[in-house]
Amino acid sequence: MNSERPERPEERETPEAPEGQDRGKPIGRRVLLGTLGLGALGVVAAPTLQGGMESFLAGAAEKDPTGLTGLLPNGGGFRYYSVTSSVPRKNAANYRLKIDGLVDRPATYTLADLRAMPQTRMVKDVQCVTGWRVPGTPFEGVRLSRLLDAAGVRSSAGAVRFTCFDGAYTESLTLDQARRADVMVALRMQDKNLGHSHGGPVRLYVAPMYFYKSAKWLSGITVTEDVQPGYWENRGYDIDAWVGKSNGRDDEPTS
Repeated sequence: MNSERPERPEERETPEAPEGQDRGKPIGRRVLLGTLGLGALGVVAAPTLQGGMESFLAGAAEKDPTGLTGLLPNGGGFRYYSVTSSVPRKNAANYRLKIDGLVDRPATYTLADLRAMPQTRMVKDVQCVTGWRVPGTPFEGVRLSRLLDAAGVRSSAGAVRFTCFDGAYTESLTLDQARRADVMVALRMQDKNLGHSHGGPVRLYVAPMYFYKSAKWLSGITVTEDVQPGYWENRGYDIDAWVGKSNGRDDEPTS
């Protein structure tokens, strides 16, 4: 899986199948109706039940060979998409974030290292290019500009490329975009540590752009001369994905 991404029906990948189970295996009518019923219940239930339902559906989405759970209102309004068949899980013991490229001081950070740095909190609307929005979403983490300054960006640099430990997803920003105060390496979302489904333990968060720019499962930050189109840009989406100014949409900017 990766970023809550722009979706075209003919390009949608099926989420990770359980080990030993074929991807794309059809499900029976009873299971389908039951799943849809759970989704409807989640919409009308009280907040406590709603929270439990969202947690259940978030886990189910990771193991759903049909992709149907991605259509349900789970995860606090978020939807879970996949561009790979599986994603390894990382934790405090084995997570590493590497910063390299056109820098004087390449570095590798553990999760503990990132948590020990000054943290920034932002509460912004999250907007997907497909139209769904989750208003007032808190994110916390380390401003990307702080990590770039610590690495010592060289004068020949003009962009930053991001890679992910799903092995497939990439993104890029110009250096000016990457240094914005509303771009961070996020460790927490909705006042909780980032879970695996939301790209944890560490993801990129680019507040003023559509959510496909906020790459999940962040593992590498490489400073480059020029912007290199990311996973979805290579498939036709805008490199400069400002909310309200890209991909032919007219959404109001995020607040």
